[in-house]
Amino acid sequence: MHAPRRFENPPALSHDVVMETLERALRDRVHEPAAASVLVGTALNDEEQTFVEHWCVEVGTRAAPGSPLLGLTGLCLGHTARRFGRLSDEALALAESLAARAEADPTDVDGRALDGFDDVRSFLHRW
Repeated sequence: MHAPRRFENPPALSHDVVMETLERALRDRVHEPAAASVLVGTALNDEEQTFVEHWCVEVGTRAAPGSPLLGLTGLCLGHTARRFGRLSDEALALAESLAARAEADPTDVDGRALDGFDDVRSFLHRW
């Protein structure tokens, strides 16, 4: 018998831990699973929008093609738009770009970027 799976949102961590974890994953893909948890926890719980956006942009522009962090970054930008009601022009352009890449080639950027961009459109009411 399988134990029931339980989902829990990761917590926000200190900015130093976030920076160290994400930089490590951008240098070596073996660290991407830890970075994914940190990125989601930051997007859902960190109170500094500029910090959240900065790291979404860093990950979304520096992660290797095909990295699961790319689609996740798009999703996290959707969370950020929902939480704060706005995105910087740079973050908005990245969310749109990641969604376009996901639509064109899901092996490059996974479909979570499309879900995130749907959230961006819903919560920013620009479309």
